[in-house]
Amino acid sequence: MPKLSTRLQRFRKGSPLSFRLLAWILLFSSAFTLIASAIQIYSDYRKDLSLIDNRMAVVESGYSSSLARSLWALDQKLLQTQMEGILSLPDIVHLRLRIEPDSELVMGEIPRGAQITSHSFNLVHQGDEMFKLGELTVTADLDRVYQEMKRKVGIILATQFLKTFFVSILIIWIFQYFVTRHLSTMATYARDFSLKNLSRPLELDRPDTPSNRRDELGRVTDAINQMRERLNDDIARQERDAEQIRKFSKAIEQSPSSVLMCDRQWRIEFANQKFTQLTGYDAKSILGKHPGSLGENNIENREGRHLWQSIRLQVQRVGVWQGEVNSIRKNGERFWEQLIVTPIKDGAGDATGYLILGEDISIRKRYEQQLLRQANYDILTGLPNRMLALDRLKLALAQARRENTLVGVMFLDLDNFKHVNDTLGHDAGDSLLIEAARRISSCLRGTSTVARLGGDEFLVILPGLTGPDATSQVADRILKTFAPPYILNGQEVFVTTSIGIAIFPTDSDNSGTLLQHADAAMYQAKHKGKSAFAHFAPEMTEVSHERLQMESRMRRALELEEFELYFQPIVHTDSGNLCSVEALLRWNNPSMGMVMPDRFIPLAEETGLIIPIGEWVLEEACKAAVSWKETAGRNIGISVNVSPRQFRDPGFTEAVMRALSASGLEADQLELEITERLILDNSIETAEILRQLDRSGIRLSVDDFGTGYSALSYLKSYPFDTLKIDKSFIQDVMKEPEDASLVRAIINMAHSLGLSVIAEGVEEEPQTHFLKQEGCDFCQGYFYSRPLPAKDFENWLKTNQRVQI
Repeated sequence: MPKLSTRLQRFRKGSPLSFRLLAWILLFSSAFTLIASAIQIYSDYRKDLSLIDNRMAVVESGYSSSLARSLWALDQKLLQTQMEGILSLPDIVHLRLRIEPDSELVMGEIPRGAQITSHSFNLVHQGDEMFKLGELTVTADLDRVYQEMKRKVGIILATQFLKTFFVSILIIWIFQYFVTRHLSTMATYARDFSLKNLSRPLELDRPDTPSNRRDELGRVTDAINQMRERLNDDIARQERDAEQIRKFSKAIEQSPSSVLMCDRQWRIEFANQKFTQLTGYDAKSILGKHPGSLGENNIENREGRHLWQSIRLQVQRVGVWQGEVNSIRKNGERFWEQLIVTPIKDGAGDATGYLILGEDISIRKRYEQQLLRQANYDILTGLPNRMLALDRLKLALAQARRENTLVGVMFLDLDNFKHVNDTLGHDAGDSLLIEAARRISSCLRGTSTVARLGGDEFLVILPGLTGPDATSQVADRILKTFAPPYILNGQEVFVTTSIGIAIFPTDSDNSGTLLQHADAAMYQAKHKGKSAFAHFAPEMTEVSHERLQMESRMRRALELEEFELYFQPIVHTDSGNLCSVEALLRWNNPSMGMVMPDRFIPLAEETGLIIPIGEWVLEEACKAAVSWKETAGRNIGISVNVSPRQFRDPGFTEAVMRALSASGLEADQLELEITERLILDNSIETAEILRQLDRSGIRLSVDDFGTGYSALSYLKSYPFDTLKIDKSFIQDVMKEPEDASLVRAIINMAHSLGLSVIAEGVEEEPQTHFLKQEGCDFCQGYFYSRPLPAKDFENWLKTNQRVQI
C-alpha cells in the first residue's frame, strides 16, 4: 500500500495533466456506473416483487373457488390440504383463514424481523344468494428478494469498477503517449528558447506523417518554428534599422539648428547639442518637460504655455507651425528664435510626436523690432498704433477683395475706465490698459490684429472670415476674458468692455466708414447695458444722430422743467398696508414725448448730467414725501435710485443732507437704492460713503438683486437695510419651480443677514400669496399700482381700495 501511494504521488508530480484527467475520468465514470447500477438493481428488485404479487394473484384466482366450496361443505380435511398446497408455493410463509362468523384457521409462521407483504381476498358461495364464508390472508417473505439484491449490488459494483479503472488507465497511457510527452518536449524547448539558439527548430519524437503534421500538436510545432524564423528576420531588420538610426542621430546631433523631439503629450524626449548651446539647458534635465515650461519663473512658464497652446492648435489644424518666438535662456536672457514645428507621423499618418527646429535670429530681430516699434506700436501696451492698424486694415480689405472673403472690424471701449483713472490713479489705469490688451490678444488667432487707438479704445481686425458668425464668437470670448477681476494696487477691480462690430463688405467697402460704423455699434452695445457687443445696423447711424440730439436737449431739460417724478407704492406683504413709495424719474420732452429712464440715464451718466439731475430728484422726492404726511396723516417713506456716477461724486453726501434739510423730511424716511454693480467696487471711498449715510439714519437698499454678480460678502460688510429682488425672478415664480426656489433662497439668505426683502414686479394676486407664505416683507408692482405722476398718486392715496393707507 505505501508503494502504491508513492507511485501515485510520483505520477501526480510528473504528469499533473494526466493525473487530473485520470481523476476526472474516474469521477465521472464512477458516478455513471453508480447511477446505471442503481437503475439495474432497482429494476431487478421491482421484477422480483412483481413475481410475488403475480403469485398471490394466482392464489386468489386459482384457489378462491375451491376453498369456498370446501368451506361451504365443511370439509376440513380438504380445506387443510388446499391451504398446505398454497403454503408450499415459493416465498409464501403464512396463511390466515378467518371463517364466518368467528372462527379462524392459521397455517405457517412469519419469521421474526422479516420483510413481508400480504394479500387478502374474500371467500364467497354463489347460489340463489351470495354468502360471504370468510377471508383468506396470504403473507409472503421478502428476505429472498433482498438477499438477491445485495448479491447483485456487490457483483455489479465490483465488475463496473474494475472495468472503469482499467479503461481509465488505458486512456491515460494513450494520452501520455500521444499528447503529454510532446507537451513536455515543447515546454522544455520554450524554457531553453533564447536569441542565442534561434537556429535550433522544435522537433517532436513521432513520425513525420501528413496526419501528424495536420493535427493540433503539428500545427503548434509549425507555429513555434514560424515564430522562430520571423524572430530571426526581425533581429536582422532591427540591426539594419539601428545602423540607419545611428546615422540619423549623428546628423541631428551635429545639426546647426536646435532640435527638440516631443511625444504626443508634448513632453521632450530628445534635445541635440545645438539646443544646449543655444538655451543653456542640459538635455537630460529637460527630458519629460513641456517646451513652454522649461524655466523656473511661473509667469514666464504661463506665457510659454499660452504660446505653445496656440502652436499646438495650429499644428493640429494645419499640420505645421512656423514663426518667430521670443524665447528665454536658462540664465534668464531673452533671444529671438525662428521655429518650425511639425508632427512626426507613423505609416498610418497618425502623429506619434512632434519635431521642433529652432534658429537664433536675435540680432536680425533686434534691428527690426526697434524700427517697427518706433513707427508703428503703442509704447504702453506694445500693440499696433492707429497708423499701423489702419495700414493692416487696408491690406486686409485688399486681400478680402481678391479672395472674396469677409473682414471683421471690432471697436472696443472699456467701461468705467475714467472712474479707475480718477480713483486709483493713472498708474493703475496704465496697468489696466496693458492687461486689457493682453486679454484681448489672447482671444485672437495669429492672423488677427488688435491695436490701441488711444485712451481706452481698442481696434480688432479679423481678416479672412467665411461668415459673420465668427465675429460674434470672438466678441463672446473677449467678453468672457474680461469677467475675472483686475488686480490694481492690490485691489480687485471689475472692468468690462463694450464692442461694436462692422463687417466688410456687408456694412461698408472702405476702411474709414467701417471704423465709423463699428464705433456706432459700440455705442449701441453700451446702450444695452455694457459688457456686450452689437453688430452694425443701418439704423444705428440714426441712433448716433438721435444720441447727439438727446444730449443737447437733456442739457436744457432741467431749466425747462421737463423732468418729472412718478411714484409707485411699496406695501407690507402681510397686512397690505402702505409702507413707502419709490420715486421714478421720467423725461417729458415736447419733441420726443415721454422718454423712459433706460434711454436717457446711461447718456446722463456718460456726460455727467446725472449729478445735477440726481440732486433734483432727491429734492423733489423728499418734498413729495413731506406733502403726503398731511394727506395720509402719517409718515410715508420715500425710496430713490442712486446711479453709480452720482454716488461717486464728491458732493453726493452733502447733496443728500441738503435735500433732507430743505424739505424737513426725517432721515429714516429716506431710502437710497444702490445697484449691485456699485457695491462690487470694493473701494475705501464706497465703504466710507455708505457708513456716513448709515450714521445719518438714512436707509440703504440693494436694488435689482440677482441681476449682477450677487456679491453676498458685501451684503454682510456694508450697512444695508433692505434687499430688492428683481422683477425677472418674480414674474415666473408661479410657473417656474426654479424661480420659486431661487426667490425662497434669497428671502432666507436676506433674513439670515438681518435684511428686509422687497419683491419687485408683483402683478398677480397668487404672487402675493406665495411671497406672504415665504415670509417676504414687502411687495411692489402693478398689482397694487402702476407708477403714477404726483397728482394722480395723491388721488390714489385717497381713493384706492387695495392698499391700506
